[in-house]
Amino acid sequence: NCVTATDPNLFQSPFRAGIKIDAYQMEPLRKALRLARVNLFIADDTGLGKTIEAGLIARELLLRKKARTIVVATPASVLEQWKGEMEERFGLLFVILDRAYLAQVRRERGFGVNPWRTHSRFLVSHNLLIDPAYADPLREWLGDLSPGSLLILDEAHHAAPSSGGRYGIETKFTRAIRDLGGRFEHRLFLSATPHNGHSNSFATLLELLDPYRFTRGVPVRGKSVLEDVMVRRIKEDIREVQGGFPKREVRRVVIDGLPDDAPELVLSRLLDEYRSVRETRFEHVPARTRAAAGLLVVGLQQKLLSSIEAFAISLARHRKTAREQWARFASQAAFRFATPPDADDDRAEHTDEENAAEEAAQIEAVNVATVGSARHSIWVCSYAFFDGPRAFATLAGRLDANPQLKVMLLLNIERRHGDTTAADTLVRRFADRFWGKEWPGNSRPRVYYDPRSVADDGRGGVLHAQAVVVDDEAVFVTSANLTEAAFDRNIELGFLVRDRTLATTTVLHFQTLIEQDLLQLLPSS
Repeated sequence: NCVTATDPNLFQSPFRAGIKIDAYQMEPLRKALRLARVNLFIADDTGLGKTIEAGLIARELLLRKKARTIVVATPASVLEQWKGEMEERFGLLFVILDRAYLAQVRRERGFGVNPWRTHSRFLVSHNLLIDPAYADPLREWLGDLSPGSLLILDEAHHAAPSSGGRYGIETKFTRAIRDLGGRFEHRLFLSATPHNGHSNSFATLLELLDPYRFTRGVPVRGKSVLEDVMVRRIKEDIREVQGGFPKREVRRVVIDGLPDDAPELVLSRLLDEYRSVRETRFEHVPARTRAAAGLLVVGLQQKLLSSIEAFAISLARHRKTAREQWARFASQAAFRFATPPDADDDRAEHTDEENAAEEAAQIEAVNVATVGSARHSIWVCSYAFFDGPRAFATLAGRLDANPQLKVMLLLNIERRHGDTTAADTLVRRFADRFWGKEWPGNSRPRVYYDPRSVADDGRGGVLHAQAVVVDDEAVFVTSANLTEAAFDRNIELGFLVRDRTLATTTVLHFQTLIEQDLLQLLPSS
């Protein structure tokens, strides 16, 4: 140990690891030991063994007493894989710091114990580093700078800003790595795709690694600048030197002459019909939701092109998920839709595409469980609405499919300040516009309004409630109107209550207002 601790050309970790090591995997270790502080970016191609190279460096630093504590930050999906490889290949025991471990520590040692002080080697998911419940104790444990600490950031490109602007738009994760990474003495970044095409984004990522060599906004020019801090090899390079990686050859196979009833063609047509049906269903929803819904079909198309088995598995999973969400209480779906995933939510492990697809499914589940599930009656009360074809799309579709459905709308007619138009004229204008432009269906609901809102005598009362009652069984009370702002921008709150007594009482209240002529029927156009 005395010899190797002072000579960067002599290694111990390869001989303390239970692996077969290739010569090219020694290069990152060689570069790391020549740095006073190990700020190294391993950007080798996928499959070249970045995990092994990181393990060799970590084990060597521990043997040389240069590192005492190690934190590995990685996507949640590979936490167990990292834990297994570090233990089996290098004899390094890591603890996965997550909600379960945090609860265990608090149960055994009390709420005042910092979980980061209970072990010297941790595995943590990227998402937890932006959660104050985990990041704040980590800052307290590290202090301004923790000597002998090593941060290994797997899939480091996630910390790079995605924008191509001068400084890039930094995400919460970027800011978290900037703050926390600087508290570690050594930093080791791993990524097979370090450059996202934007030079300023790449410069920001390198600044997170070594702020003394690189500065965001200043492009990195020339390979010589990266020589000391980056290792980048691709499989073609290794194949030319030592072989061992088979060359992939893509051959095109043309299949023609299939009959129209061939299963492959029939399946493709059915999937295309399903895509068309979903596009029609989401025709009047916001563009973001419509795009998210389309991602699900794109995923099914990719699976179909991959293999029939892969498509069958994905389709079965999609069908099962759809049935569960439709059957699930709408309050649960609405809650998940209205709240972003926290750090320990399983959605935090999903890709953006998966979260977008799930969001579309949740929107559909809420619609089906409320307006879309009505069998007998629907009461909708709203102070304001915007873009009627979009706001009433689900309701109109339900009414057209079931003309026997009893649909009542309670809407407010606005008299602008200073408007002296006669009340009857305001009502007629509203009716003409509503039936001519705002209502998208063929079958018509019964629409009521508060006559005080158009009165010119200064009484000025308005219908200000926002609620939906379905089948005298469920009541959805919300702060949101049927407006573009409520759909796309505002922070709104709503409660879905499945209580027959409450629903019946609410409907009775509306009926009493109508019977007492406090709400009047909107005339037909």
